Amino acid sequence: MRNQREDRGAVTRRNALAGAFATLGWSAFHQPEAEAQERAEGAAPIAPRERIRITRLETILVKPRWLFLKIHTDAGVVGLGEPIVEGRALTVATAVKEIAPYLVGKDPRRVVHHWQAIYRHAFYRGGPVLTSALSGIDMALWDIKGKALGVPVYELLGGPTRDRVRVYAHAKSPAQIKRGRELGFTAFKTTPAKRRPARYVETLGEVKYAAERFAALREAAGDDVDVAIDFHGAISPATAKLLIKAIEPYQPMFVEEPCQAQNHDVMAEIARGTHLPIATGERVFTKWGFREVLEKRAATILQPDLCHAGGITEVRLIAGMAEAYYAAIAPHNPLGPISLAAGVQLAASIPNFLCQEQVSLGEGYLKTPFTLREGYLDLPTGPGLGVELDENAMADKIGHDWTNREEFDADDGSVVDW
Repeated sequence: MRNQREDRGAVTRRNALAGAFATLGWSAFHQPEAEAQERAEGAAPIAPRERIRITRLETILVKPRWLFLKIHTDAGVVGLGEPIVEGRALTVATAVKEIAPYLVGKDPRRVVHHWQAIYRHAFYRGGPVLTSALSGIDMALWDIKGKALGVPVYELLGGPTRDRVRVYAHAKSPAQIKRGRELGFTAFKTTPAKRRPARYVETLGEVKYAAERFAALREAAGDDVDVAIDFHGAISPATAKLLIKAIEPYQPMFVEEPCQAQNHDVMAEIARGTHLPIATGERVFTKWGFREVLEKRAATILQPDLCHAGGITEVRLIAGMAEAYYAAIAPHNPLGPISLAAGVQLAASIPNFLCQEQVSLGEGYLKTPFTLREGYLDLPTGPGLGVELDENAMADKIGHDWTNREEFDADDGSVVDW
């Protein structure tokens, strides 16, 4: 039987935990959940037949432009996800809120069943908003399941296929390449250098300028470092062909979204015209969207975003489809550390992984940020996604009003892609 000192200590911990959430301005942290959370932190994994039910879903706007999700349970286990469409955070948060009544009261461990119900019962299926909401929920459900069983998610997907996961950084100048190499990165991604928004048919001068700038990045990186280039779907097919031809001598790791990705036939035409690998996928959703990319040979490197394409459940199926076409997976992720954690779990469990995009290793967001070693991240050993949010460090990062850029042609004022 506990003594009075132990009881007072338990009350103090509960009060501190509840106070921390109230200070951050998040939704009320209910006392029963606080007590369950305290028990879960030091408890053994939950037995497969033991009861566990979802109590609520909580979305949190996090700087610079992210949306985090917490799925709470009556067992004190909390799952983390990242449901977001860049520039539409509040819209996705509303979608999550609309899905919540289906999930509350249900066992979170039936991950694939819930994926099917949320996707198919919507009737108007798919699209960036609903699929992104589903993606974040799926991540959080896998996180709960792994925590409940006491194992990383990749163990639930068949065990690790590799010992570490390669990641790449973004760079736009030789100085950034050199700095990245000093930090330990061995792979980078850039965008075509331009002095103004690209035109449908570009001048010889602009094509030469872009090629010369990429050549400078290649020189800074050296021949043993990978440098990919992302056209961001902002280049016309006609100009994309010219740019690809101009940078071919410098062998980029891949050319991402050489033109707008909705027309896979055009992408396939571009792919047939070069020996460079073509990559696409950040704006393609679910296995049904990627099926057409593979069937038309529009890309040999698929870049599903785990925050958009359907979460861990769906991207693992997309990876299996890609393997049958000898295509590689390079998950897209210009987002937060929860997305990165999900990508690492996925990368650890598939055979055809290439490289993982990242913009944050979790400093200032995670209790234990990822550590880069010679261009790779070690596989997490903790249960679920293997990461915990650092609530204190995040206190000054709550809330944002980030919007997409709006760009117009300087000469005639017409809308241009960014």
